Amino acid sequence: MNTECKPEQLEFQSLGRREVIGRFDGGRITSDGGGLLLREVDQRIGLLDRLAACFTDHRNPESIEHSVRDLVAQRAYGLALGYEDLNDHDDLRKDSTLALLVGKRDLTGERRVREQDRGNPLAASSTLNRLELGTPESASSDRYKRIAAD
Repeated sequence: MNTECKPEQLEFQSLGRREVIGRFDGGRITSDGGGLLLREVDQRIGLLDRLAACFTDHRNPESIEHSVRDLVAQRAYGLALGYEDLNDHDDLRKDSTLALLVGKRDLTGERRVREQDRGNPLAASSTLNRLELGTPESASSDRYKRIAAD
């Protein structure tokens, strides 16, 4: 007996009031749809939240558009999807699917504060670099290393 399983769509956990649905009709296409499954797992186990809690953020709260949790999520999902180099994120920062995985409400980046960042919902490699370079010793004195890993 053959099993025919051809779902029209897959439903994932929502992002606020926005539904997240995977369809196979050739609409808006991404090659990173598997990341939605990773997001589902993380929604249940909270791994990225726990990982983000291992960092101390010494940045000025009034100047922050990307939380440490967002930066950790962007980097982790990027690595899981095969983008191992930080400079890949200079192009990926425009990716609406990655923005969805990270949890950004503005998937297109049109509401970013700085005009030069509009159209890019995610952080560039220079911002992600702060996540990787910061140490407890440098966090208070070096303006580019204000996020420290514990």
